[in-house]
Amino acid sequence: MREDPRVRFGVLGPMVARRADGSEVRVGGPRLRALLAVLVVDAGRVVGVDRVSEALYGSEPPVGVGNAIQSQVSRLRSLVGVEVERSPAGYRLAVDPGEVDALRFEELVARGRPGEALALWRGPALRDVGDAPFAAVAAARWEELRLRVVEDHDVAPVGLLRELVAAHPTRERLVARLMRVLHREGRQAEALELFGRVRGVLADGLGADPSPVLAAAHGEVVRGDVPRARHVLPAQLTGLVGRDGEVRLVTAALGASRLVTLTGPGGVGKTRLAVEVAGRDPGEALFVDLAPLAVGGDVPRAVVSALGLREDGLRPAPDPVERLVEALRDRPVLVVLDNCEHVVEDAAALAGRLLAACAGLRVLATSREALGVTGEAVRPVPPLGSDGVGSAAVRLFAERAVAVSPSFRLDPVTAGVVVDICRALEGLPLAIELAAARVRSLPVSEVAARLGDRFRLLSRGSRGGAPRHRTLHAVVEWSWGLLDDGERALARRLTVFRGGATLSAAVAVCGVAGTDELLPSLADKSLVEVSGDRYRMSDTIRAFCAGRLAESGEEEVLRRAHAEHFAALVAEASPHLYGSGQLAWLGRLAAEHGNFLAAVRWAAGRDHGLALRLAADLGWPLWLRGLRSEGAALAAEVVRAVGPVPPAGVAEEHLLCVVNASSTGVGLPGAPSPREPTPEGFAGPPTRPFLSVLWGLAHGVPRMDLREAEVLRMRASLLATDPWSRALGRLGSGMQHQYLGRVGVAWEEHTAALAGFRAVGERWGMSMALSQLAELARARGDLAGAVGFLDEALALSRQFGATEHTASLLCRRSEWALHAGDLDGAAADVERAADLARSQGVVETVAQAWLGMAEVARRRGDPGAARRWCAEALRVCPEGWFGSDETRSLVHVTAGRVELECGDQGAAVRRWRLAAGTALGWGNQVVLARVVDAHAALAVVVGDGARAALLAGAARGLRGEVAVVDPDVLEVERAAREAVGDGFDAVSARGAALGRDELVALLDTAPADTAP
Repeated sequence: MREDPRVRFGVLGPMVARRADGSEVRVGGPRLRALLAVLVVDAGRVVGVDRVSEALYGSEPPVGVGNAIQSQVSRLRSLVGVEVERSPAGYRLAVDPGEVDALRFEELVARGRPGEALALWRGPALRDVGDAPFAAVAAARWEELRLRVVEDHDVAPVGLLRELVAAHPTRERLVARLMRVLHREGRQAEALELFGRVRGVLADGLGADPSPVLAAAHGEVVRGDVPRARHVLPAQLTGLVGRDGEVRLVTAALGASRLVTLTGPGGVGKTRLAVEVAGRDPGEALFVDLAPLAVGGDVPRAVVSALGLREDGLRPAPDPVERLVEALRDRPVLVVLDNCEHVVEDAAALAGRLLAACAGLRVLATSREALGVTGEAVRPVPPLGSDGVGSAAVRLFAERAVAVSPSFRLDPVTAGVVVDICRALEGLPLAIELAAARVRSLPVSEVAARLGDRFRLLSRGSRGGAPRHRTLHAVVEWSWGLLDDGERALARRLTVFRGGATLSAAVAVCGVAGTDELLPSLADKSLVEVSGDRYRMSDTIRAFCAGRLAESGEEEVLRRAHAEHFAALVAEASPHLYGSGQLAWLGRLAAEHGNFLAAVRWAAGRDHGLALRLAADLGWPLWLRGLRSEGAALAAEVVRAVGPVPPAGVAEEHLLCVVNASSTGVGLPGAPSPREPTPEGFAGPPTRPFLSVLWGLAHGVPRMDLREAEVLRMRASLLATDPWSRALGRLGSGMQHQYLGRVGVAWEEHTAALAGFRAVGERWGMSMALSQLAELARARGDLAGAVGFLDEALALSRQFGATEHTASLLCRRSEWALHAGDLDGAAADVERAADLARSQGVVETVAQAWLGMAEVARRRGDPGAARRWCAEALRVCPEGWFGSDETRSLVHVTAGRVELECGDQGAAVRRWRLAAGTALGWGNQVVLARVVDAHAALAVVVGDGARAALLAGAARGLRGEVAVVDPDVLEVERAAREAVGDGFDAVSARGAALGRDELVALLDTAPADTAP
């Protein structure tokens, strides 16, 4: 067989030349590389002698420069094997411009195919040719064209946008593009952090403010004007070929059935068809890839994570299925569940539960077998038609062949060969794409001949398995056989990654020489997919290559290298997560989520110390990302594998994992009691800051009789030498004093905490301190100051994308608007809070919002609406933990006030007794004060001024130093003072001095006509 003489040249990255068989032509020596570069830049055109001379020798050419150049040209011809033509005008590299990636890039841009054009880039153009003027000019031209493509078209992935913004931080259209893409994907935190960083660069470097373009993008993100993507689907770099009929059929099926499952063998195109159908759907569409999930994995939790449902509160871990029900209940949404076959039973159970509870939900599943759910419409995905030159399979082959070899054409010579190839491949799209990728290095006739050899071998082997599965396996095996040793080693070792890998991770873990060149080569051969800065394999190819890894005997070594690499990555990230680099590192760690899970689970069965370090270090970033339950579940999994006694040197990591698991209600044997001020066995404070967070939160609400010394001991248990932990200690101490009504001391502590968190630039701590200072400002009677603190906390919460926390803060701001008499503003805040909370499936915060709506209705004089909102809040709000029970109690207080205002005093008292019982059980003085205030209002209504004054004083005693700003309470105090006269202060002081038992007895002695 004749060898294909073609050589392909790459300059969009390190300069590379490859022969038709894929092997690289090594061009050594700076002058020879400079000669090749200057000719490649103008491939197919004559390059003048003077320009060649300047490229090789600069401004000091040797004597007899013409002969010197000719000598270098001769060497290049013999080495590369392509013709370099000599003419009086200069030299010409005699290759088709389509053999040069940069010229193909220009052509694809001109043809309106920006996504495919961007995929050709491997790094900075001509980066290894030096600073030769010709190289700098050409590289700048191509880079400018790439930047314009990225700015003008919404096709670049986030990874590429980040890379380009880092290189061009003052290119404001580019920055605006990245900000909008980040916000559209629900990553508002990163978008705002990016704006702040670029604004600083503009001010410091140029003395300029952001342009209107960038300022507009910032305003849109802050206001939430930029809508999140209606379709959160994987980006597709190529068009769908030959599936118009199937798209129509599946779309029609979704109109008739709320569950449609696309079935078929691997490589038939199920995922691609599902994404196309979802992309054309007029409503909201979400995509969940279940492929990275291990067999027996937690499907509901994986879907919660994929849909971006955060956990920002401190409640017990919600059931993930119920969380999904609440988040999807009122949304007309299409959810794509991709790759269900290895978790088919769990996927079917989840789909059935969600479809039963969420009337607007539709599910489009892909699987090699049906889910078996009642009402399911199963649609087998057929292979592409391959009858004749106009068939879909032939069109797909031709399109993919042209993408890798622009000179390829379907003509009388090639058409019949391509038809034969597509028939032999039974119309399987993945097999066709693998074969078409080889046109880059082999004539199409050679592709057909080699495939024919492979299928003849196949026919003599085992006939087990489905025919199309055997066909695809044969094509993947054939593609594998064409790889060189380095490519095979890299391909099989890449299978240890879950969710893809960056180039740097592949280099570090796989240990294959030349990975930076081999990885793009695997992408060129369609064995690896590229998205931004990440490389991943399709499930079919990954399964084949994983089999080769198992046969190689390298798997354990590779899995250890993988786990150690990601342990090192999260350890490197840890200090940055407590400072100004927090958001950037969270984004980087989020991209590796699947790899971290795989690393922990491997280590849990092989290396307990490594598993504990990984799980401990992942706890804080998972917490910040709103994946608290997932972090706790991972910690519990490791602790169960390790047992109650950890290996030497990781005792603190073990304790952190135990406490983390216990924080969501997971019971573990031998778990220590975090009610103790310091962890048993520790002489000083923990060295891992996240353990301090968990330990401090575990103290919860202090006892009503807690002494100052005990608060200080708790604060000391959190203190450490680093600034962040010191700030955390002040925050924890401030919260304890705040719950006890010690406003002055709490203000000092939270102010110090905020200063500490600001000094290190850590946003979570700043948000926590600001929200507490807002409460304290309100307690001092400074509503304007309180709103100022709260607005800053809201901005930080939005930066994190902490939707649930944002909703809670809006509920709080609504209450303060009520106290200021702004009923419209209060209603707007709680309506927005309810929308946010429902989108996240957080029923406790939904209940807070409904309580706010009840208060608005009550103060507007609409008791019927107020009753309905109270009933709805109690219906959705769970019971049994501090936060939800507090909300339920406050609902009862409001409902009782509604009944009092409607004249039903008995119903009011019954409501308040429910609230008082819960408040006393939790030791919640804030709620108890609200109950006592309500009883004081009742006393005013029945004309008992002395009782009203006594109760008003008792409420003030419970509030401590907190100022009264609620108009309802102020009006009761005014009426009681008027009724009692000069004796009001003395009676009120007597009420403030009442002990707990005396207060309970007082509340039990309701007026006679209110008895139940």
